[in-house]
Amino acid sequence: MTAPTPRRALLALALAAATAAVPGGRASAAGARGEGGPRGEAEPAGGAPGEAAARTVDNRFWYSYAHWRAGAHHGTTALAGPRPGLVIDTPAGRTEYTDPHTAKKGSWEYAVWTSPVHRCGVPATEAIASWNAHTPAGTWIQIELRATYAGGAVGPWYVMGRWASGDGDIRRTSVDGQTDGSTTVWTDTLAVDAPAKANGVRIAGWQLRLTLHRKPGAAQSPTVWLAGAMVSDVPDRFTVPASAPSGKAHELKVPRYSQEVHKGRYPQYDNGGEAWCSPTSSQMTIEYWGRKPASGDLAWVDSRYPDPQVCHAARSTYDSAYKGCGNWPFNAAYAATYTDLGGVVTRLRSLADLEVLVRSGIPVITSLSFRTEELTGAGYGTAGHLMTVIGFTAAGEVVANDPNSPDNTAVRRVYKRREWENAWLRTKRNNSAGKVTSGSGGVCYLYAPARPSAVQLAALRTVGVL
Repeated sequence: MTAPTPRRALLALALAAATAAVPGGRASAAGARGEGGPRGEAEPAGGAPGEAAARTVDNRFWYSYAHWRAGAHHGTTALAGPRPGLVIDTPAGRTEYTDPHTAKKGSWEYAVWTSPVHRCGVPATEAIASWNAHTPAGTWIQIELRATYAGGAVGPWYVMGRWASGDGDIRRTSVDGQTDGSTTVWTDTLAVDAPAKANGVRIAGWQLRLTLHRKPGAAQSPTVWLAGAMVSDVPDRFTVPASAPSGKAHELKVPRYSQEVHKGRYPQYDNGGEAWCSPTSSQMTIEYWGRKPASGDLAWVDSRYPDPQVCHAARSTYDSAYKGCGNWPFNAAYAATYTDLGGVVTRLRSLADLEVLVRSGIPVITSLSFRTEELTGAGYGTAGHLMTVIGFTAAGEVVANDPNSPDNTAVRRVYKRREWENAWLRTKRNNSAGKVTSGSGGVCYLYAPARPSAVQLAALRTVGVL
């Protein structure tokens, strides 16, 4: 429910799209390819009355064979096929890496791909990298981002993640302490230091660098299916305009898992309970799409524990530097480790946009913060919490699988539309101590098949995700 340390500076994450997806577009791209999955009906977005038309989100992802052939290759090559990717061809060299969390030192072959420079569609205050990848044992990847500022200056290469799907070779980690005096990396977000300053720094463009690693002499390589970033400049706001409900009831059958039944479990992965809202929400949504971990992946979990797949999700999203499971790109990358599934983190403009996605068959994992009295029926307050929106009543109220529930049967909740929408979309709020702090500004995760249905593609385009 609550982050283990102060949550990043107002985040805006984007993700995904894969072989069938269309490049560019507002507020991220979705999914990665996939066959089948729940279907629904698309409809136009209702929009928010009085909402500014100014664009606040821009994203760019590389995922096609042509995309991977672009940019600069230094030992990498583009891989063709039904799911194009980037792999090691001839290693560019060797490097030593000492894991800061285990002190384990190893030698690795590496190869590097550097993207073209992407010119932002908005003068941005935040940037977040995202990726979908396969990392067999003995491999891992590093993702870096470099910003070009509006005045023409170029920032340093910032490490946005050192990542592998498992933890046998390296510990998955963000990197603390990265700043150049104009921007700073906060766990998974590159943020302008003083965004409210008149004539302050803005991110005008960026470049991505991927370094693929494998053990010397190994035949296998990491495969990156998608990589890119989203930038945003969402205005400060304590309240947001209300969106109009569609007037149609619709609810998806998403599995229900409680984070609270895991309280006190696996302290090495942040001790379960409120710290596991993100992986619990991720696992619910992954299983909605018909994907589950193999039995061998769960062998390490104590057989006395229910829902071992939630424990697996926590371990698979844990960030050893952040010391928690709330790294947003790590959650999206975990979803994409399942066959033909992709993950995305983005921002949406209104609850009407979210309703379009749900009606097309896509559940949406959302990030909210609120005081106890601000969300009727929740029974708790939070500085940051993830829950999955699975439907709407005929009156437009929000139906959510809220993992902050005492058991699985209590996970389904119905929340008042206006209260919920404001708690999700605002960027500023007063906490229980009366101090002004941040809200997510409409952040959400989208997980979907790599080849969404025609209805789902239409919905993603309608809300500006594709």
